Amino acid sequence: MAESLDDLEARIDELRTAVRRALMAGDRAEARRLRSDLRQAEVQWDDALLAIEPEKLASQPRTEPQDAGNLLSIRDQVHQALTFLGVPAAPKLIVALHQAVFAGALNGQQLTSLRRDEERSFKTAPWARPYYLCAALTADRLSPARGLLAVSTWPLSTRIVGPLSPRVHFLTSAIRIAEHLSHPDWVTLPARRLLWQFAANIPGGATSFDTTRPDAVRRAAQAELEVHRDADLSQREAAARRAVDQLDDLHQLFGAALKVASHAASDT
Repeated sequence: MAESLDDLEARIDELRTAVRRALMAGDRAEARRLRSDLRQAEVQWDDALLAIEPEKLASQPRTEPQDAGNLLSIRDQVHQALTFLGVPAAPKLIVALHQAVFAGALNGQQLTSLRRDEERSFKTAPWARPYYLCAALTADRLSPARGLLAVSTWPLSTRIVGPLSPRVHFLTSAIRIAEHLSHPDWVTLPARRLLWQFAANIPGGATSFDTTRPDAVRRAAQAELEVHRDADLSQREAAARRAVDQLDDLHQLFGAALKVASHAASDT
């Protein structure tokens, strides 16, 4: 039987406490084991949250579409959109996706300082929250990818952006939206308009707004994704291995600062 959100949150809290105790006792092997259990519980929490969202959306009256979004904090609304997509995304897409799919009322200005607030929160009390809205990391420098948000419970390789990742993320997002619109109860004009914006940039996706079909967009996006996916995944996984070796927990979430050589060093 699947655990409820309340049970998962209680288990996550217990695991965080156990991780701290293990680290304070100097037992790093036990801390690593507990951290693995913690990550698994956080992923289960993400999955449980996403599973109940369509039910909530379907039960909302069509005459008041913004009520569902207003029940959640800005932070939770961003997490909701990112969990739906499953890939790092820019604030512009998060806002558009949330308005189109979840009938929310986000705007870009509300997201401006969100990542910095999350980083400050993590520094003050590491792992005190079920998840953090963190930075996507560049594959080459492991620094924060400009303007891209991710979720801390995702695998590190998912939070890394390589040369092919922007296109892979675009196609993945198109597939997720097309799959959502395959459910008749979830088809709205804003969602169809968002799908068309994706389809217009996918060969074979659509020729006009009126002829855009979710299945056609999904198939076209999937076909192109097959071309790029393996190479992108290989690059991201290699970068993730470097990140584990080189970065602590904080910088695995929020990125390593770029180091600029001093003038003195460059003159020698």
